[in-house]
Amino acid sequence: MIDLYGPKFGFGLYVHWPYCSRICPYCDFNVYAAKTTRDTSSLVKSVVADIQHHREFLPDHPTLNSIYFGGGTPSLLSASDICTIMDAASESFKISEDAEITLEANPNDVISNDICRWREAGVNRLSIGLQSINGQSLKFLGRDHSAKSGLEAVETALHVFQSVSADLIYALPNQSLESWEQELKQVLTFDLDHLSLYELTFEERTAFGRRLNRGEIIQPSEDLRADFYQLTIEVTKRAGMQSYEISNHAKNENSRSVHNTIYWRGGDWIGVGPGAHGRITRGTKRYATQMESKPTDYMRAVESRNGMLDNLVELDAREISNELILMGLRLKEGIEIERLKRLGHIIDRDSLEMFIEEVVVKITSGKVYLTEKGFPLADGIGAKLAS
Repeated sequence: MIDLYGPKFGFGLYVHWPYCSRICPYCDFNVYAAKTTRDTSSLVKSVVADIQHHREFLPDHPTLNSIYFGGGTPSLLSASDICTIMDAASESFKISEDAEITLEANPNDVISNDICRWREAGVNRLSIGLQSINGQSLKFLGRDHSAKSGLEAVETALHVFQSVSADLIYALPNQSLESWEQELKQVLTFDLDHLSLYELTFEERTAFGRRLNRGEIIQPSEDLRADFYQLTIEVTKRAGMQSYEISNHAKNENSRSVHNTIYWRGGDWIGVGPGAHGRITRGTKRYATQMESKPTDYMRAVESRNGMLDNLVELDAREISNELILMGLRLKEGIEIERLKRLGHIIDRDSLEMFIEEVVVKITSGKVYLTEKGFPLADGIGAKLAS
């Protein structure tokens, strides 16, 4: 079964840096407020040790195709700390010459840092958390940068990095389709090679989720959210951007996110840092990992040398196939039916025929795909096909 999942489909390292200068009201990630007096050297040492422990568990794994510094706000890391983590990854697993090395960055950090040092540390792709270039929207989203500084950050990044991606959020309460179209078109004038465009979600445990439950804010209707999505597809397509995944758009095939594609295709990735998730394969067995959330708990677990081993959960064939469906359907390339069959999963024929009749799913060359109409319904369709 090793050819059905695992490093054959890509091998990456995800580094979770949990600190943020400000916690956004929509954020549901494992994050903590950064303090200027905080000593982060101990956490960096734990991340390095965690990578080394993973190597001991995965002695036969190939070189890394990608490294992704996410968070939180990893652009708060110093260039020397990034270098230290990169060195540990190289010494433990080696890094492919053409590996994608991504750093998520807040606009203010791009402007205030010598970002050439990030490039010298090994970063070759910058993912900027723009979120909006509308002042009112930025204020609502709780961001600490202005529209002007966001655009300045993009311009600065393009002078240093050949590969630059930007994140934007749409379908905000009281946002009009016209204002979103104007924002998107303005960002597209930068000719970035990648955009991640997300609908605003209201997770229960976030500040926005609580405000929604209290009736203080109202989410746009389902029909309006669908209109936002359709508009996003149309505008990016006219600009020559390929919509290769539900929320991700690339200038060409070479501009697609290597790291995230590992997730969507069922590859392996090591997750290090507080609260980081991973999927790793040893022999024919596939494991899910999730590290302790609190930085102090994480460092203690890594120090005991059992942090990763204590968090291993073996996945059975059904769990693996369900993940392949839920993640694989997000990609325009779809998921191979034979791959699922070899894991013992036969897609329910009645559900499949119903979705085909509704023109939200199609089957071509032995693969199941979502149609453009089906993409906004991906979670529901995937859950039904995985059941």
